[in-house]
Amino acid sequence: MFRDRIEAGRCLAAALKGCSTAHPLVLAIPRGAVPMGKVLADALDGDLDVVLVRKIGAPFQAELAVAAIDESGWIYRNPGFGDDPGLQDYIAEEGAVQLDNIRRRRARYTPERNALDPRGRTVIVVDDGLATGATMITALHSLRDKQPARLICAVPVAPAETLAKIRPYADEVVCLETPAFFEAVGQFYADFTQVEDEQVVATLRAAELRPDEPLQRIKEMP
Repeated sequence: MFRDRIEAGRCLAAALKGCSTAHPLVLAIPRGAVPMGKVLADALDGDLDVVLVRKIGAPFQAELAVAAIDESGWIYRNPGFGDDPGLQDYIAEEGAVQLDNIRRRRARYTPERNALDPRGRTVIVVDDGLATGATMITALHSLRDKQPARLICAVPVAPAETLAKIRPYADEVVCLETPAFFEAVGQFYADFTQVEDEQVVATLRAAELRPDEPLQRIKEMP
């Protein structure tokens, strides 16, 4: 069990220390992974941003992901739920709702700049844990089209069967714990307090990203 997301981030940073020479782009899946992403970016001398995806929860069981959607509107459908036409209609309708949520988050989280460009960079996509893996698969799929030099999935905890689904979408998968008994991500944290939008905004601002200047100049600023 991890004490909190900060401790989990430090453990991931130790596992990923080889990336520190690559000046990686750390992309956190909001909201929970953003504090963890800041720890990683600081430890690895990287840049921090968010990758915006949203889970599409099952009808009457919102925490169970039947699908996920990215910022472009592309939808990953969890194959474990079959192709029932009624479910597909629900996914399409709920996907539109979640896409609207993504657009509102982008406007709130980075109102004065575009998302940082992953092209040609070592990109580390971090979440605080995986259950079905739907949101991580969606995030990795969305980034692959943007041609990163290397695409890494980094999580503290996930079931082994979920990691098997993730691996085709990433160049490397780093997971610290793969417990045999897995009910929910939160069971592996002593403190799994919800991260609010205000904390995400403050964390991204603290990363001191300046969209109107080249990244090299940002690093050289006093």
